[in-house]
Amino acid sequence: MANVVEPKLIDPLFRSLQKERFVTVCTIDHETGEPNVSAISWIYAPSPEKIYFAVDQRSRIVQNIRANGAIAITLIANESTYSISGKAHVKVEKIENVPLKLALIQVDIREVRDVMFYGSKISVEPKYEKTYDAQAAAKLDQQVMNALKNA
Repeated sequence: MANVVEPKLIDPLFRSLQKERFVTVCTIDHETGEPNVSAISWIYAPSPEKIYFAVDQRSRIVQNIRANGAIAITLIANESTYSISGKAHVKVEKIENVPLKLALIQVDIREVRDVMFYGSKISVEPKYEKTYDAQAAAKLDQQVMNALKNA
């Protein structure tokens, strides 16, 4: 049976994107035209139709989006793996009230597809930890996530 393709985030995915989490972002490389994958954690869904994320202004992700807004985000949640595709653009060149020079990217979702291989489910979602000063990381994470929520 074919998986259902949704035009927006289903509720469990929307809820999972209300806090910082590990995802991968695939853009089209502005120099080679080939896929370019990066891992990020500053991501937030303000609505089921839209996703915001923050990355360094100098990131290859930003350069790629400026050249071609096609994007796919891989999210592991709801006991499965999802590909969220759409069109991205730089919404804010430099996020205010954050000590780093971060750009805010907006993704207008076109489709959400369950891409987990047949007959399986995710039993443990990916976990990560920051390897620099824990207090500084928590403060920065809070500043960035607040900026995404208030964008």
